[in-house]
Amino acid sequence: MAKIRVSYEYSEAEDKSIRLGLFLIVCGILSLFILCFCWLNPTLQNMQSKPANCTVISVRRVDEMFECVFTCGADCKGTSLYPCLQVFVNNSESNSIALLHYDEQQLVLNPKCSYVPPCERDNQKNKESVLRWQDYWTGEGSSQSFTCFFNQQRRPEDVLWKPSDNERVLLHCILWPIVSLLVGTLIVLLTICARSLAVRAEALQKRKFS
Repeated sequence: MAKIRVSYEYSEAEDKSIRLGLFLIVCGILSLFILCFCWLNPTLQNMQSKPANCTVISVRRVDEMFECVFTCGADCKGTSLYPCLQVFVNNSESNSIALLHYDEQQLVLNPKCSYVPPCERDNQKNKESVLRWQDYWTGEGSSQSFTCFFNQQRRPEDVLWKPSDNERVLLHCILWPIVSLLVGTLIVLLTICARSLAVRAEALQKRKFS
């Protein structure tokens, strides 16, 4: 019995599905490389930060004022000023004096100051926010040691009060590219399976009426 051949071409919808799947696969691969280069490598370096015991040595405000950007609506944006507070601590691990920063983000934003307040339109509110932080470190915070975090290779003269949120960064570096790869692969496989089933169904239909 002669084998029945069925020619089957992709429909327009199937062609679009395969293109979408391939696009998602390519995006997943590219984003994985880009995110790993931009986020993963710096994050792995940040994860080398070690905890240490810190004690406050001195707290002072410098004369220089710094700018911050505030937003007060969709079309409302501007700059205001805040004073610079510097909290110097003794790092027990390196036995050296270091400048304390609230977290990694603020260290990058302003490496000269220990605290960058949430930017308000009113300069006085920014000053009051910094003064509250100053009152803490000259009062309650100065009387006891606390855990700080430092990286001897990257920033030996700086320590962080709050550790970096490395787990969340790593999750975003890996999760979304993998999701894009899986979704794209699933779309391509489902489209190919649908094509194969359609070919078999058509072959059975022709065999039945032949």
